Amino acid sequence: MTPRGLAEVLGTPPAPRGTWEHEALYVSTAALRRGEPPQELAERVRALPGIAEVRLRPGAFLEIVVAVPGELVEDVGAVPPPLPPASPASPVGAAPAGPSASPASSGSPISSASPVSAGRGEKAGPRWAAGPASPWRPGTWDNPGFAVGYAHARAVAVARWAAELGVAGEFRPELLACRRDRAVLRALAEAPGRRVSRDPGWAAYAERLALVYHDAFERAPALPKGDEEPSALHVARVRLAGAVRQVLAEALVAIGLIPPDRL
Repeated sequence: MTPRGLAEVLGTPPAPRGTWEHEALYVSTAALRRGEPPQELAERVRALPGIAEVRLRPGAFLEIVVAVPGELVEDVGAVPPPLPPASPASPVGAAPAGPSASPASSGSPISSASPVSAGRGEKAGPRWAAGPASPWRPGTWDNPGFAVGYAHARAVAVARWAAELGVAGEFRPELLACRRDRAVLRALAEAPGRRVSRDPGWAAYAERLALVYHDAFERAPALPKGDEEPSALHVARVRLAGAVRQVLAEALVAIGLIPPDRL
């Protein structure tokens, strides 16, 4: 069950809650907002495919647990368009060695960004996106702009290298079950609600999504290593990276930046 599917019954996308490490939980005030008997709405939600549990809480709040949170990947982020093959000079790359390390020491080029008009519903962009200097500089973890731009560049690179390594096949969302995959899914689950919000807060959201994606990129790799054969789990994680790529690009454009493909 996806946020879009829930929104068709609830009227608006529900809000994710908790860490999702043990259960993929959404909450909704739809019964209160629509003046509908909460028990009746809860029964309608229970009847949907992919719902593990619906709990009715005081104040007409519904707590909705979905069985396979990875299904939202196809809903939140469409499959990105094909990318050109990676060149030897633009590998996915490892993260900087420490919180204040710069990738410039490894020889990776850092591109400048071109501003675009901020999207509707987004107020003034974050401090790291303001001014003539590149928001990706300095290239350290202390710079939120770098963390966001680098996450987008990494997600783009995953798609390139997946094509080179033959990572392909059926998407099995149930395989996105480890703690780090679920942390990324939890962050992605906020996107549908932000898209319909009057104050989406894209900048702060992009920073949080970027950080959990960097953790997953490092510790739950989407690409096979060495002689490892591509697996269905790799396919699922490549699709997850595609959703991250799309949502980060959407957030960056909303705050007036062109998403970087390489850093």
